[in-house]
Amino acid sequence: MILPWRKWSEWKQITSFKLFSCFLRCLIYPFLMRGGKPMPLLACTMAIMFCTFNGYLQSRYLSHWAVYADDWVTDPRFLIGFGLWLTGMLINIHSDHILRNLRKPGETGYKIPRGGLFEYVTAANYFGEIIEWCGYALASWSVQGAAFAFFTFCFLSGRAKEHHQWYLQKFEEYPKFRKILIPFLF
Repeated sequence: MILPWRKWSEWKQITSFKLFSCFLRCLIYPFLMRGGKPMPLLACTMAIMFCTFNGYLQSRYLSHWAVYADDWVTDPRFLIGFGLWLTGMLINIHSDHILRNLRKPGETGYKIPRGGLFEYVTAANYFGEIIEWCGYALASWSVQGAAFAFFTFCFLSGRAKEHHQWYLQKFEEYPKFRKILIPFLF
């Protein structure tokens, strides 16, 4: 099979950060979680189906149809996209760390997240995830990447709004200036 890529290394560079993110989210993150609630089988099955389909679309595009210039990895779209992806991933990892460590061992109950972007938004982890996939969409310069980023935003913004309303109802001392998802805006 002949790939339309001019260099095999281009394909590796474009896809390596997507694979790294998926590796962290699927294989490392679940082992870091403490406690938690059981996940319904239907939701788990639908998530597996979505991730499989999305992964297929992304991989199929990058391995069969995408054609990038020889200097694509120095193109501003790739560099800015990679920077956004890395920034989003770091925000996501840091925010997940804050959430995992809200309770000390043996404690129960809910707490208000503090630190990092949680000082500005309720859903700092979701904000990081959205930035991450917008960066991937820009770096891959593909309709598939843009669609994934868009639907990630649509899905997570709804969840973020629900979390924000829950915190406001549950805690009288919840910071009223915190936005839902995007610092200083929404």
